[in-house]
Amino acid sequence: MGASLPSALVDLVGNTPLISLARIAAHVAPVEIYAKAEWFNPSGSVKDRAAWNIVRTAIQSGYLTPEKTLLDATSGNMGIAYAMLGAALGYRVHLVMPANVTPERKVIMNAYGADMTFTDPMAGSDGAIEKARQLYAQSPDAFFYANQYDNDANWLAHYHGTAEEIWRQTQGRITHFVAALGTGGTFTGTGRRLRELNPKIRLISLQPDSPLNAIEGWKHMPTAIRPQIYDPALADENIEIATEEAHSMARQLAREAGLFVSPSAGGAVAGALSVAERLKEGVIVTILADAGYKYVSERFW
Repeated sequence: MGASLPSALVDLVGNTPLISLARIAAHVAPVEIYAKAEWFNPSGSVKDRAAWNIVRTAIQSGYLTPEKTLLDATSGNMGIAYAMLGAALGYRVHLVMPANVTPERKVIMNAYGADMTFTDPMAGSDGAIEKARQLYAQSPDAFFYANQYDNDANWLAHYHGTAEEIWRQTQGRITHFVAALGTGGTFTGTGRRLRELNPKIRLISLQPDSPLNAIEGWKHMPTAIRPQIYDPALADENIEIATEEAHSMARQLAREAGLFVSPSAGGAVAGALSVAERLKEGVIVTILADAGYKYVSERFW
């Protein structure tokens, strides 16, 4: 039976540490680079923020009821967050994802009790989106379609949470915010609020350099189904990151900074460093979306 009151688990969402990347960024000093360690969220990724705000908003508005199953497409982390919340609050969860998501992610979602539908790996996250839409169209009364790519509760989680934390943790010193594009929620929500707090803050978005890439969770916007919550006019600059750059930086962070992070986090740091190398001074903040534990089966290590 679904619950309308929050589980104590959701009190752990957000307020993640901001850590210095001084060792990795020593060659760009006095430019400072910091990163939000999002694996401190209860299911282990930044997606807990958006998932909880989507679920909470849906419960409060009556769209998610005990009789309905939460349905959404995911590349993995959002699905894990939904599955965790479903288990904690008593809601059924059905997730649609490309069949090539890491086996660790499949095991975790199964452990939480979520139902899963797998789609053609070559169709990427867009293929999962199309399948989720099809399932919802077939049985609209059975599902609450969370639709993370078009749901304003996604970016608002970062507007009210992530941005405020970064502003507080840097004592308002942040000059550049660098973040990857997936749904666009993290970049859009955080960027909009930071720009309100200081219009001089530069907003730099990151995306893969090709539609065929292995940075899970990232979207190549020119060729993808564009999320409605993504605001292409928000970024001052967009930087493309190659899969090899993301993998190389993930390895470097583990071996030289003691940070075992995902390819996504590696790509974020690579992007932040590329910005830092052009500056004489500044305070750059990026997002380490998750740790590396869900990627241990990948060969790039």
